[in-house]
Amino acid sequence: MDFYPLLQALILGLVEGFTEFLPISSTGHLILAGDLLNFNDERGKLFEIVIQSGAILAVVWEYRQRFARVLAGLPGDPVARRFVTNLAIAFMPLAVLGLLFGKTIKAHLFAPVPVALAFIVGAFVILWAERREHSITVQSVDDIGPLDALKLGFAQACALIPGTSRSGATIIGGRFCGLSRRAATEFSFFLAVPTLAAATLYQLWKERHLLAADDLGLWVVGFISAFVSAFLCVRWLLRYIMTHDFTLFAWYRIVFGIVVLATWQLELVNWSNP
Repeated sequence: MDFYPLLQALILGLVEGFTEFLPISSTGHLILAGDLLNFNDERGKLFEIVIQSGAILAVVWEYRQRFARVLAGLPGDPVARRFVTNLAIAFMPLAVLGLLFGKTIKAHLFAPVPVALAFIVGAFVILWAERREHSITVQSVDDIGPLDALKLGFAQACALIPGTSRSGATIIGGRFCGLSRRAATEFSFFLAVPTLAAATLYQLWKERHLLAADDLGLWVVGFISAFVSAFLCVRWLLRYIMTHDFTLFAWYRIVFGIVVLATWQLELVNWSNP
């Protein structure tokens, strides 16, 4: 196998891992990176979906003791059952809306310019959310109720628009629902597991004709780089939110979005369009 495809896989894996759990949109970054690396065809889009499994494993590994307790306690532990029920409730809005509108969204919004606009709009939502007064009623993930989980599920569904950020929508939605910053962040981590796993399995089945043994090296490199970078990012973000809010990410989104729009308008980069 040539070196360049492996380099593409490494870069995209790092992009996935470092952006999946930050409120800056991994899908948006992958669309932009895939466009720059000329790896944005159907095979490249499938690869981007598949390497999410590395990010999933990073969360499972980081919280392996928690997941083990939940699985062991499901038969009789009400806390474990509530945890799983809340994840199922929160997962449903994105799953249903994705099946109904996913094809249309991909046809019209999975391109650099719409992504850049979503980056900027999402940034102002974050700035607004961080400047308003919050009444904290939920301190930990175990205190989340079914109605809160449903609200968080609809918040996550906003991430069907590429550039919005799945984790960002869930976290900011959690803040509006009265969750502490840590509870909102951790729930976004946990919710990523069924959400990304379902998306990965669905796309693998749907696009199974694109799978080829020759691409195994790409999958391995992308998976490992996504796992390592996501693991480091999760650890870092948990420390960061102890003393910081999400304003920094909002300003990053604004700058990044403006750069993409400027390079497109000035024709410095030949960004693709829908």
